[in-house]
Amino acid sequence: MDIGGVAAIVTGGASGLGGATAARLAKAGARVTLFDLNPELGMAKAEAIGGQFIQVDVANEAAVQEAVEAAEARHGIARILVNCAGIAPAVKTVGKDNAPHPLDTFRRTIEVNLIGTFNLIARFAARAAGAEEVDGERGVIVNTASVAAYDGQIGQAAYSASKGGVVGMTLPIARDLAQHKIRVMTIAPGIFLTPMLEAFPQNVQDALGAQVPHPSRLGKPDEYAQLVESIIANPMLNGEVIRLDGAIRMAPR
Repeated sequence: MDIGGVAAIVTGGASGLGGATAARLAKAGARVTLFDLNPELGMAKAEAIGGQFIQVDVANEAAVQEAVEAAEARHGIARILVNCAGIAPAVKTVGKDNAPHPLDTFRRTIEVNLIGTFNLIARFAARAAGAEEVDGERGVIVNTASVAAYDGQIGQAAYSASKGGVVGMTLPIARDLAQHKIRVMTIAPGIFLTPMLEAFPQNVQDALGAQVPHPSRLGKPDEYAQLVESIIANPMLNGEVIRLDGAIRMAPR
């Protein structure tokens, strides 16, 4: 699909992987709407790329429906959806003093990372399915999983479960939406220089980057965005998960 002139939605688009993706899509000519919870960062990013920002909790069904409609009112039916919104709590199954993992933390992680992703997919696809074809297709969806879906570390039970769900639903959703000519792909990033890691001391960042076989450094958000752009451009990429990780396999901790 040619990105130029196409409407796109990027969740978690205020910063990190989503921010880099939103900027890259806008540079390629897309009309981009950012969905995020952070209004300060979201509005600044939208202004910088010439897009629009909508504050929305991706796990809220009604809020997402309203946001999709608001994005469409300004930019037309979205043909590109990139799901980057997510949270990553670090909690052991049994913690200090033998305290069990708080169920609310586990539930919220699933709600945002897995249910939130599906919430956007369903509402985006319902609108794109009725649109005219563009270059032989109606839409492209790119989800964000994580290498933690395969190599979850200590304290990542909730996060790994949520991202494993994203991996697991990629193929069946691609099959569901094939009749509508909507492709579905997922990227599983390794260790990337997101705002969370940028807050770490440089020696910690260097130590994390050294774990990556090659290139032996942290991934750059624009490298994620570059893969998104490639997925959109290649019509045979569908129903698959791509690890973007420099060949890392995560150790237990």
